[in-house]
Amino acid sequence: MTARLSSVVATDLTFAWPDGTAVLEHLDVTFATGRTGLVGRNGDGKTTLLRLVAGELSPSGGTISTAGTVAYLPQQLPLQTARTVAELLGISDQRAALAAMTGGDADPEHFTTIGDDWDIEARAVETLGRLGIAAAGHDVLDRPVGTLSGGEAMLVGVAGLLLRRADISLLDEPTNNLDARARARLYDAVESWPGVLIVVSHDRELLERVEQIVELRDGVTRTFGGPFSAYLDALAAEQETAARLVRAAEAEVAREKRQYVEAQVKLARRIRTGKKAQREKRVPPIVAGNLKRQAQVSAGKYRNLQADRLESARSTLTEAERDVRDDDRIRVDLPATEVPAGRTVLQVGGLIVRGPERIALVGANGSGKTTLLEAIAGRRSHPQPGVGRPAVPVAYLPQRLDVLDDARTVLDNVRAAAPAATPYEVRAQLARFLVRGDQVEQPAGTLSGGERFRVGLARLLLAEPPPQLLLLDEPTNNLDLDSVEQLTDALAGYRGALIVASHDQRFLEDVGVDRQWEVADVGLPTETETSAATAR
Repeated sequence: MTARLSSVVATDLTFAWPDGTAVLEHLDVTFATGRTGLVGRNGDGKTTLLRLVAGELSPSGGTISTAGTVAYLPQQLPLQTARTVAELLGISDQRAALAAMTGGDADPEHFTTIGDDWDIEARAVETLGRLGIAAAGHDVLDRPVGTLSGGEAMLVGVAGLLLRRADISLLDEPTNNLDARARARLYDAVESWPGVLIVVSHDRELLERVEQIVELRDGVTRTFGGPFSAYLDALAAEQETAARLVRAAEAEVAREKRQYVEAQVKLARRIRTGKKAQREKRVPPIVAGNLKRQAQVSAGKYRNLQADRLESARSTLTEAERDVRDDDRIRVDLPATEVPAGRTVLQVGGLIVRGPERIALVGANGSGKTTLLEAIAGRRSHPQPGVGRPAVPVAYLPQRLDVLDDARTVLDNVRAAAPAATPYEVRAQLARFLVRGDQVEQPAGTLSGGERFRVGLARLLLAEPPPQLLLLDEPTNNLDLDSVEQLTDALAGYRGALIVASHDQRFLEDVGVDRQWEVADVGLPTETETSAATAR
């Protein structure tokens, strides 16, 4: 087989922000031709690495080199609503040059601007159509960006990358805000993506379309061949081996401890025997003195030998433990959120939520899922016809995670929702959400994305009265894979009814949804058949 040529190479790469905060230190990584999924926890530097590859940031040390042109699609597109789709695609200059030449202007600059893209308009319309952007001929190119949904804007950005035909393409969380149909189209595009593709994503279905996974963890990268499932299998096998080595090392430390104690006992016995013989004058004093000195030297050597063996066993155990991942899991039990089976919780149109049911709210972008959740939560100024008031306490976690007061501490934020709880009780509960120590006294505005998510979730679930109906709006957007698992863990301890709007089918499967409601045209939902992917 012919070796694949490397297209992105980082050597001893270091990056720190102007305030001195280090993000990457002495990183070595190579990205080859093909499709690569870049995974890691929030804050480990994935987006920073993409921006360094794209040239948006400059290394503080080391080098990063690219073989070919680079195109980058960030998480948050800089949308100016007055711009057109053509401008967002990056083809407005070429269109202007084509229009000028059609009008008889043969300025050589126009030829330079157009290059080989004489069919750019036709290709743009075709690419947009393939990605599901509704179009009536070339009119779509003049459509204002302000008329696009967030998901449509992301797909236009993806189309722009495809039109540029760059050698290296970088996608940062491209499935955020995409509905199921749009995700499917993006998956198809990724599977046939030309050149080098590096994609940062928490979408496990998307990561199944890549050819390799590069994990960025604790400042070090590791490459795993195959899609995300192969990466998980490799990690599981690796962790099983690591756990076995830890058990063996623990047993060796225990054995060496026993031998060390036994050695100490033997040495003490020999010394006592020597002293007794000297007291009883069974040997001449000079001989006894020599024997005592020899015994002390021998004892010292033996003691040092046993101590070295014990220290070596402990060192082996430390190295074995270092390979075992101790990713914290949220483990909570929330009995006060329990809803008896059969109790009516909510009525929406002709649909009724009873007991601890778990319902997936689905529908295309812009169909009204957020509007419906806000109406159920009582967040809209005017009630939505057909949406009844919940018969139980309700909590709502919006996409923006704006349930926290940034100026108040984590402790004060949670106590505001549960004023009867003591600081000690709140701290104990926050620890179960992996918020510990000094973090509890931090202002909420200083939290990282993952920390903010966990505190916001804790504030809702620990509130008084406890929520027996929980509403979640695209909760996995902008969460890394570890945080998605933590959310799943937290929901495993929640005993109330759940309505969750999400396009992440794997997540819906993991939280065990029972039913599926579909929303269309900002109306009331209708019951649809629950797919196998979302069945409990």
